[in-house]
Amino acid sequence: MISQKTKYALKAMIVLADEAAGNGEALTIEQIAQRSETPKRFLEHILLQLRNAGLIVSRRGRNGGYGLIREPKTISIGELLRLVDGPIAPLPCLSRTAYSRCEDCKDEEACRVRRLFSDVFYAYLLMIESLTLGDLVGNPEKLDAVGRSPVTP
Repeated sequence: MISQKTKYALKAMIVLADEAAGNGEALTIEQIAQRSETPKRFLEHILLQLRNAGLIVSRRGRNGGYGLIREPKTISIGELLRLVDGPIAPLPCLSRTAYSRCEDCKDEEACRVRRLFSDVFYAYLLMIESLTLGDLVGNPEKLDAVGRSPVTP
């Protein structure tokens, strides 16, 4: 499950991507908060984190605000998830960015839990890494093509 912080970050990035596709003007934190329906007090920290990661730029002054640095199609959803929440693997022994051997595991190759989650996680990674911020802007059909869970809430 993604954190609320990640959900807010995704919403803010979608707003910035929509603006980049439109007139490309910088948006104030108030505008981002309003358009993304995100509390401003949470956005300040999130936008700083996104800026420090090189995804957005902040400008001061009369025409100041926040804007994307990179093209939305170059920012994967997986990258955003990792940036805000850290490793996304269900087990530490499956993580690409924070691998560590499970303390209770004697043999990773024979571990049935690892094998079970390895296949599931690989399918998830393929999907989450192939989806980009650009897919959330102006191309809702791509999201529809990904499919829906058989257990749709």
